Amino acid sequence: MKQRTDEEHNAKMRKVQAAQAKKLATKTVEKGLVIVHTGPGKGKTSAALGMAVRAIGHGMKVGMVQFVKGAMATGEKAVFDRFPDLIAFKPMGEGFTWDTQDRARDIAVAREAWEEVKRMIADPDYAMVIADELNIVLRYDYLPTDEVLAALAAKPAMKHVIITGRNAPQALIDAADLVTEMAQVKHPFREQNVRAQAGIEF
Repeated sequence: MKQRTDEEHNAKMRKVQAAQAKKLATKTVEKGLVIVHTGPGKGKTSAALGMAVRAIGHGMKVGMVQFVKGAMATGEKAVFDRFPDLIAFKPMGEGFTWDTQDRARDIAVAREAWEEVKRMIADPDYAMVIADELNIVLRYDYLPTDEVLAALAAKPAMKHVIITGRNAPQALIDAADLVTEMAQVKHPFREQNVRAQAGIEF
C-alpha cells in the first residue's frame, strides 16, 4: 500500500475539517439529556461515574443514588465524599435481590431510593442526577416503569438524568436521548474465575 505524503495527508484532513465544521454548524440545540447505559457488558456505572467527574470539573452539582449497591464500601464513595458541595452520593440499596431474598423489603428500599431521585430531579441545584442500577429495579417490577417515564418527561429542561443497569425496558430506551449498550466480549469473572476487585468493580 502506497504511503500518503504529508501534503496528501494535510489536504485530506482539510477536507475532513471542512466537513466537520459544516456538520457542527447545524448542531445548535442545548438541552438536558436522558441517558441510558444498559447491556450485559461491564462499564455502565463506570461510564456514569466518569460523567459525574466531568460535571464536577465544570462546577456542576451532581446527585447520585445507587439502587442496588450500598451494602459495601466503594472507591467512588470515598472520592465523592471529598466534594460534598458538588456531589450528593447516596448508596441506598441493600445488595442484590438474590442476597436479600425479601421482595417486600426490596420494593420498599427501591421506593425510598426513587423518591430521593425524584427530589433531586426537582431540585434546581442539581445539574445532573444519576439513578444507578434503576434498570434492575424496573426489571423486577419494584417500581412502575410508567412512573419513571412520567418523572423524566416532567424534568426541568436543562437537567441531565443518567440511568444505568442491564435490561433497560424498551419504553425507557424509546424515551431516552442517548442510549449506550455495553457488549461483553471477555470478562475475567467468567473466563478466569477472577473475583470482583477494588479499583475495578468497586
